[in-house]
Amino acid sequence: MEADFNEASSAAAPVPGVVYFDGASSRRRIVALKLSDALEIRQDGELLARWAFHDIRSADSPSGLLRLSCLAAPALARLEIRDAQQTAAVVARCDRLEADLPNRKGVAGIVGWSLAAAVSIVLVVLFGVPLAAERLTPLVPDSFERRLGDVAEAQVKVVFDGTPCSNAAGQAAFEKLVGKLRQSAGLDTSVQSGVLATPVPNAFALPGGKVYLFEGLLEKAENPDEIAGVLAHELGHLRHRDSMRELIHNGGTSFLIGLLFGDITGSGALIFASRSLVTSSYSRDAETNADTFAIETMHKLGRPAKPMGELMFRVTGKEGGKGLSLVSSHPLTEDRLARMDKADATRPAGGQPLLSAAEWQALKNICAAGKGKV
Repeated sequence: MEADFNEASSAAAPVPGVVYFDGASSRRRIVALKLSDALEIRQDGELLARWAFHDIRSADSPSGLLRLSCLAAPALARLEIRDAQQTAAVVARCDRLEADLPNRKGVAGIVGWSLAAAVSIVLVVLFGVPLAAERLTPLVPDSFERRLGDVAEAQVKVVFDGTPCSNAAGQAAFEKLVGKLRQSAGLDTSVQSGVLATPVPNAFALPGGKVYLFEGLLEKAENPDEIAGVLAHELGHLRHRDSMRELIHNGGTSFLIGLLFGDITGSGALIFASRSLVTSSYSRDAETNADTFAIETMHKLGRPAKPMGELMFRVTGKEGGKGLSLVSSHPLTEDRLARMDKADATRPAGGQPLLSAAEWQALKNICAAGKGKV
């Protein structure tokens, strides 16, 4: 059979099953092959190319097609053979067809480097990003942080469908309460606060000095000290710039995870960072520090810190063994309550009530009527 092929090859008759591309143009040539001391590619008797067998390499191709390239030929030059007889004859002479294809060692190397890259990204996420967030947060201008807060504020009102509550008497009581806390905490008048008419039992701080209380949490409160403690906690986040720090942390983490899974555009980082502004989920250390700030603020006013823990416990119930919390990163509510109870025992409360009974009732009804838009 090989002798028959050689005889046919010497006639240099083009075979429909053999196509040649010279790499210089897109022209498709039906050619004949001649096997001697090299592979000769001919068309109408004209020698188009002469490939040494040891330079011929196999390229990716579908089933039933042998696609070849040559190390000494132009990069885009290729030969495609569909004829089974000619395929067998060429393959028999080319002993290095797969010399440059990845072998098992090469695949193992690729896998090894990929795993090393993944591990390095995980280490950066766990250690590098938090350190960077800690160092960069103090460098962020206040004006930029305020703009972020404005963006987050708009998102919050959309996500939680919350209309600002503006009952006049309730608003006056709320401003009085926030004012006392702000002065005790040593914060300036740039702090902005409000109550949103949404049933979610929560409160949070946004970049740029914005604090929001949700009606759902106000409804569960039984006295002014409970709400005051929660607001003092959020003021602690403002003082420590936790929102800005978590924004940098979450955005950087999301970007690196995006690189790990193929999101090289960084769109995932932007989405995750925006989400962090809305949810205001802080690290456990940040929550503990904000609790410390709240305890100290309440004690300066001569008021107990324990009511805040009681309100949180009323919202979440016992969390130990359940894996549940108002925000997943918070310390367990029962542990926070025990800490505040212990802190109060060493510094008994003796200050005047933060709100009168009438003012407290007005605050409880702040969302009952007169809801407006800001």
